[in-house]
Amino acid sequence: MADEPKGTEEEVEVTPEATAEEKPKPARKPRAKKAAEPKAEAVEAEATEGEEAPARAHADEVGGSEKPKPARKPRAKKPAEPKAEEKPPAEEKPPAEEKKPAAKPAPSRRTRKETPERVVVRAHAKYVRTSARKARLVCDHIRGKDVADARAILTHTNRAAAEAWSKLLESAVANAAENHSLDGDDLRIVFVAADEGPTLKRFRPRAMGRATKIRKRTSHLSIGLEPKE
Repeated sequence: MADEPKGTEEEVEVTPEATAEEKPKPARKPRAKKAAEPKAEAVEAEATEGEEAPARAHADEVGGSEKPKPARKPRAKKPAEPKAEEKPPAEEKPPAEEKKPAAKPAPSRRTRKETPERVVVRAHAKYVRTSARKARLVCDHIRGKDVADARAILTHTNRAAAEAWSKLLESAVANAAENHSLDGDDLRIVFVAADEGPTLKRFRPRAMGRATKIRKRTSHLSIGLEPKE
């Protein structure tokens, strides 16, 4: 006998008796679908007899095990709150017409001539060879004084700028007499001012061949006179 190959499976003989014993499996019955439960939204607040009848019939079809849900009782409505009495709208009063201030009449020519104008006589002196600071020390003494008093103060003031102020005062009195026909004794000084003018630059020789700058300052003087009240 020839040697059989190893690892091979033995053949199984199929007989007609074995085939007869195997029977086909019976088909499964389809599962009965559960009836959908009635939704709570479909139940109305007020239950009626007509709505209970279909619910019972549906329960009998399913098997009678499920009982119909009781209908919800309607909620008691809250009593409406009494509305506040509406007051009739107040009658709107028409806005009072704003009274405009009466326009002042323009002054006539006669009234213009009658009102006396303030007369101020001025005089100016430019490029005075003194510093503005030194000139202010003198003019502060004569501000608001009469012409006679200012003359006496300037005469007895021991400063170089007093001479320049004295000349300027006499010039202003002459302008008042010439241009406005005013007497010098009836005038008083309204304002006096001393402003800085241009500065002259000079140099002075110093030791070791050096030079030092010299500033020669100037000032602009002004004065104003008006009649006494």
